[in-house]
Amino acid sequence: MDLSKIAVSINKAINTQEVAVKEKHARTCILGTHHEKGAHTFWAAVNRLPLSSNAVLCWKFCHVFHKLLRDGHPNVIKDSMRNKADLTDMSRMWGHLSEGYGKLCSIYLKLLITKMEFHIKNPRFPGNLQMSNRQLDEAGENDVNNFFQLTVEMFDYLECELNLFLGVFSSLDMSRSVSVTAAGQCRLAPLIQVILDCSHLYDYTVKLLFKLHSCLPADTLQGHRDRFQEQFKKLKSLFYRSSNLQYFKRLIQIPQLPENPPNFLRASALSEHISPVVVIPAESSSPESEHVVETDDLVDMDVPVLPPPVETKFDDLFGTSAAIDPFNFNSQNGMRKDDKDRLIEQLTREIQALKEELESFRLESDRLRQALSGRISELEAELAEQSHLRLQAAGESEFLKAELDDLRRVREDTEKEQRSLTEIERKAQANEQRYTKLKEKYTELVQSHADLLRKNAEVTRQMTVARAAQDEVEVVRREMQEKVKAAQDAADRQEKEQLDQLQELQRELLSSRAELDSLKSTVSSSQEASAEVLSGQVATLESEKAELAQTLSKVEAELVVRGEELERVQSSLAAERETGVKAAESLQNQLNEKASREQALESQLVAARWSSLQGAVEEAEKIIQDSLAQIDDPAHISCTSSADYLASRCQASLDCMDRLQSAKDAFLADDTGVSELVRAVTQCGHLVGDTIVQGSATSHMVPVEQADALSESVKTCGAEALALLGHMKHRDGLPAADHGKLKAALEAVLATAEKLRPRGLELQQGELGDLVEQEMAATSAAVESAAARIEEMLNKSRAVDTGIKMEVNERILGSCTELMQAIKMLILSSKDLQREIVESGRGAASMKEFYAKNSRWTEGLISASKAVGWGATVMVDAADMVVQGKGKFEELMVCSHEIAASTAQLVAASKVKADKDSANLHRLQQASRGVTQATATVVASTKSGKSQIEDRDTMDFSSMTLTQIKRQEMDAQVLVLELETRLQKERERLGELRKKHYELAGVAEGWGEEEEGTG
Repeated sequence: MDLSKIAVSINKAINTQEVAVKEKHARTCILGTHHEKGAHTFWAAVNRLPLSSNAVLCWKFCHVFHKLLRDGHPNVIKDSMRNKADLTDMSRMWGHLSEGYGKLCSIYLKLLITKMEFHIKNPRFPGNLQMSNRQLDEAGENDVNNFFQLTVEMFDYLECELNLFLGVFSSLDMSRSVSVTAAGQCRLAPLIQVILDCSHLYDYTVKLLFKLHSCLPADTLQGHRDRFQEQFKKLKSLFYRSSNLQYFKRLIQIPQLPENPPNFLRASALSEHISPVVVIPAESSSPESEHVVETDDLVDMDVPVLPPPVETKFDDLFGTSAAIDPFNFNSQNGMRKDDKDRLIEQLTREIQALKEELESFRLESDRLRQALSGRISELEAELAEQSHLRLQAAGESEFLKAELDDLRRVREDTEKEQRSLTEIERKAQANEQRYTKLKEKYTELVQSHADLLRKNAEVTRQMTVARAAQDEVEVVRREMQEKVKAAQDAADRQEKEQLDQLQELQRELLSSRAELDSLKSTVSSSQEASAEVLSGQVATLESEKAELAQTLSKVEAELVVRGEELERVQSSLAAERETGVKAAESLQNQLNEKASREQALESQLVAARWSSLQGAVEEAEKIIQDSLAQIDDPAHISCTSSADYLASRCQASLDCMDRLQSAKDAFLADDTGVSELVRAVTQCGHLVGDTIVQGSATSHMVPVEQADALSESVKTCGAEALALLGHMKHRDGLPAADHGKLKAALEAVLATAEKLRPRGLELQQGELGDLVEQEMAATSAAVESAAARIEEMLNKSRAVDTGIKMEVNERILGSCTELMQAIKMLILSSKDLQREIVESGRGAASMKEFYAKNSRWTEGLISASKAVGWGATVMVDAADMVVQGKGKFEELMVCSHEIAASTAQLVAASKVKADKDSANLHRLQQASRGVTQATATVVASTKSGKSQIEDRDTMDFSSMTLTQIKRQEMDAQVLVLELETRLQKERERLGELRKKHYELAGVAEGWGEEEEGTG
């Protein structure tokens, strides 16, 4: 099916003409939802219609939407829930009008919203509400609590249907035949869907009430029966009034309800219940479903074929036989009279046949003329409709053109925003690249610094080695110098000794020569005697002289060798000294170059550190500025958050403030620790920005005054954060940057969030286990105290009261004592079951850890225990007042019902995690039934005592006059009216109190936290 055809049918069905919606257009819309398996096309077309400015248009939209909810695809309900808020606002807007279509639209929209919520909450129910008895039982999951709640929801659903019924009838002038006018049919047409819904809701309500009466005491369901009685009377009256309208007689067969409502106190009355069945004829004669006759079927353009003209007409008239030919003069004299008569009759018959044929032609022409006139009228009506559609299409074309212009402008704005977003992304990417490059440069600088440190260590080691080598060379040089000096001294001493020896030898030689001379002088005298001695001495002296000469030559050669060795050592020492000096100069130059390079790298490293810090500060500023801009962004209004999440964000921001301060102090003390400061600044920017956004989102969920205060707090927080980052951008302002103001602003936001947190969240998880034990112990103590007080009141009543009053008091207090004993058994069974659940589910964890892990279940136990203890205390107070004659029996009955509800809550909270085969669970259920029976006994005893006491005060009118009786009758009527008015007001107040109780209970136990948060 073409989507454009569906859109055209939607626009034709929903228009500003005050006529009923045509069935063919509505059927096309329904088929369209099944074709696309949803309602996207329908809502796309409806969102372009001015529903808020035209009441008739909104009324017809409600009619078509009701049909789609009933007969459309099941996904229509899910797709329509997205527009629930718009429908609610529209209903509130039309509700300001007190008459006309505006009030009807408000009621109809409330009905549609209630219908969607009912089907979303109970997905087993189809849109047309057609279910079998087995499916109805499955919808309640065989749980009496589910059936109880389902009945209340059906009452609310049926109440909205009846309000629309009454609203339409009250807006029509029933003294005139409004059902045959187009305006009346426009208002009555949606009631067909209402009748279909009401018949099913009435049937299901009756069956559910019979099922509830089979499981619960009759007194517990008194409110249900009263509400059903009221709705039964209204529905019966409306069905009767609708069946008498001419408009509905042609379209739908409305069932009639029985004279009296079913008696739910008698179980056999269920077999007497007959489900109302609404019958819609297969061929409806309604204006919107009339069959459109096609032109070819309406006018028969085939003209009857006339017989061809007979060429022998003369022969047909006067005969062809020569015997009877009137112009045959040979036989004319023999023609008889009866032949003429026969001829006349034949001619008369033919003339009559021709007249009849002429009359049939005339009638056929009249029929064709009338058919053509009718067709012309229909064509004129269709032409008028086409003209209207053309004007409507022209208006829609203008509207679409305007919308197209708006879309173009929006697209241009979107393109501009896209370009700006692209530019921002490009800048962010460039900043990211720059940050990456700075990070890489910083890494390179750190690596280079590490390499230089290693080179410095190597050079230092080499210098140390060179210095050690130079020291060794110096030591060797000194040693060599000392050795040379020692050798020179030794050579000098040896030369001196040799000179001394030479001189000694020379002296000895001289002395020898002197002795020789003396000997020569004495030779003459003793030449012969001493010739041999002298020759021996001469030989000895010659040998000694040779030895001395040889020794002198050796000493001289050794002196020459020692001199050469000394020169060689001196030359090597000079070369080594020169090499050491050159090496020392080279090492000194390398040290100077390294120091200059280290200084340049250190300056570059300091600049890179400060640049990275400035980049981080600028990014943090942009994050906070973007968060502040989102506060005033209209698209951010739909975002919501919880106070608990806001408090967690504030606490994380405060922790980051301490880290930022310590990182800043460390950076000021040693500028090499910039990485920790950069990380702290970045994390601080993200956390503070998230706190601002979450604070703004939380302000959308709180009252106006608190929302304004929270918005101002987060704005102040953003301003202080920008001021702090502004100081940190400059070298001179970094030491003076103080985070105290920002921390104070965050603490203010945290305090506001703590005030907005639900009361149920104030409890620490670790205290839940202790609180469960405390509440159960307090409940047991309250029940024990209540039983003791009842026993004391019973003894006091026996001592003071007599007669009927003592009998009534004993019966009431005895039933209250039984109820307290039943509650005590229920609490003990609940303790045993809870202990079993904890032991089976906690594993190796402690009991407190199990309670903290299952906090929702634990809070349910705490709430139920509080309710039971409070109910017991209040019931004892009410019983005391009744026994003293100062209270009301109704208070005691209400307290009994409240205790029954509280114990049911405690049972439900206890068995939600229990094993279905547990013996403790079976004992708990038996104890619950005992509490229910005891509650019924208290209510029955109270009612019986009330009736006995009231029967004692029998009214006596025997002594009153007629005037006094009339006066008393008027006073009684006034009092009845006042009590009825007060009863209605108290019922409304009770409903509001229950709503408020559910809201406070939901806030205290955190029912709506998961839904609030995302937005």
